[in-house]
Amino acid sequence: MSLAHVLLTSLIEKPSTGFELARRFDRSMGFFWNATHQQIYRELNGMLKKGWISTLEDQADTGRKKTYQVEQLGRVELTEWMVKQGQPAQLREEIMVRLRLEAQFGGNTILPELERHLVLHQENLKLYQQIFNKDFAHADPQDRTLYIHKMILQLGIDLENGWIDWLSQLIPQLKEFENKEKT
Repeated sequence: MSLAHVLLTSLIEKPSTGFELARRFDRSMGFFWNATHQQIYRELNGMLKKGWISTLEDQADTGRKKTYQVEQLGRVELTEWMVKQGQPAQLREEIMVRLRLEAQFGGNTILPELERHLVLHQENLKLYQQIFNKDFAHADPQDRTLYIHKMILQLGIDLENGWIDWLSQLIPQLKEFENKEKT
């Protein structure tokens, strides 16, 4: 998947200015795909050159505000991309490599980082639950689009719960090993 596919998907959902797209990206797609605003604008320019998107200029706006919309070539690209086979995401977490090193070095020097990660996952979970309660608690269960968005968010909630459970088991056990080594 490329940033272009993420942005095209977002623009399919709603034509937007670059600024609006970047803000929406930070609040939705940014939870599972990272991109700076500079990368977003650079990608928008590339998609313009490929004919995947076009701009609508607001006559009432005195600035150079452009609203981007997906064109037929962009829809074709998304359609082709959507049916391609892909591999499940591979866990690529730096903390796992650090933990393997901790297993060799010992000393529990990784504990503060694990505890920090636990707090970060708890904060993410709280945010996801707030979004869920705001956007989906009373959503129409027959609305297909909302259902799909809800299930994406539910996966995020489940993943955060998984991390929290795992860290909540790991941290006390590492502390227990440390206590045993001292005696």
